[in-house]
Amino acid sequence: MSQSLDQALNAFVPPLPLAVALSGGADSTALLVACARKWPSQVTAVHINHGLQAAASQFELQCQQLCDSLQLPLHILQVNAHASAGQSPEDAARIARYGALTTFMTSHPQGKACKAMALGQHADDQVETLLLALSRGAGLPGLSAMPAQWARNGVAFYRPLLQVSSLEIRRWLAQEGHTFIEDPTNTDEAFTRNRIRARLMPALREVFPQYLDTFTRSASHAAQAQVLLDEVAQEDWLRVCNPSQNAPEIKKLQSLSNARQSNVLRFWLKSFCQSSASAAQPVQMPGAVISASMTVSVPTAATYSPRWTIPVAKAASPIARRCRRSQPRRGNQRSSGVIASATTSRRTAHSPLSLVN
Repeated sequence: MSQSLDQALNAFVPPLPLAVALSGGADSTALLVACARKWPSQVTAVHINHGLQAAASQFELQCQQLCDSLQLPLHILQVNAHASAGQSPEDAARIARYGALTTFMTSHPQGKACKAMALGQHADDQVETLLLALSRGAGLPGLSAMPAQWARNGVAFYRPLLQVSSLEIRRWLAQEGHTFIEDPTNTDEAFTRNRIRARLMPALREVFPQYLDTFTRSASHAAQAQVLLDEVAQEDWLRVCNPSQNAPEIKKLQSLSNARQSNVLRFWLKSFCQSSASAAQPVQMPGAVISASMTVSVPTAATYSPRWTIPVAKAASPIARRCRRSQPRRGNQRSSGVIASATTSRRTAHSPLSLVN
């Protein structure tokens, strides 16, 4: 159910003191004002200057004026958010932003004094994220959209406004007499999220008036289903892993169904290889069970946007022969029956690992 901003803040009970990420836009402005009112002298504002547009100085000035009026400390962090080759501008800005916020919370004296960080994403942002995930054919992790709470490097992050609409936030700000700044790039339809906001969201609102509630509820269902899959994967991992190598054993994997094989291997990649399988090219295991002869193709963990494929092949198949030729045999690898971990490999990106049981 959609909430008013006041209802959302009443339900928000983070550990204190609290840091609030402040962009100067409507959502983060409302969040900061409401938090400062609820917890006087317990709130610190943090502004990230991405340095990507001329208006960045205006954002910074708006944040400083707001914090001065609220008598709150403001910390301004400069980041390099320019995209590298093959990276989208949105991803580059997001990675730089969360990296800076995490560093502030773990390294800066005032950041270390805070127990949590609050972010201002709202219900419209949640639906936009879900629609982006659907457009990419995402699996459950993507369809779960943005979590209301999570931890990164020991830092607790919260999104208390995920059930509050953008319209409600702006109504609340007008009622309270607070101004905010509009990001000029929000109207640039060269960005997919902006096209969704400008074209698709109004159509959804007309056809499905309750879409904010129903779509965010679907995202919650997906998140709950992913939690169950993670729990199953943890149980299966205890059955199939080789503890000395933090890698699954092929013979033990053979006892699982195809779906559970894929699920536990995704868990392994995420937990021990610092990456995850793409739903666009998922972990694939043709056949009813993993055969005694198996070829494993795993990119290195450092590969950008990795694709993980685990095909089954007979020992004499072209795939197996090609992968075996790609690397020298080492020690007792042939008889170990253990899938090598990508984190221990020194091969170049996308170099195949071969294993024959």
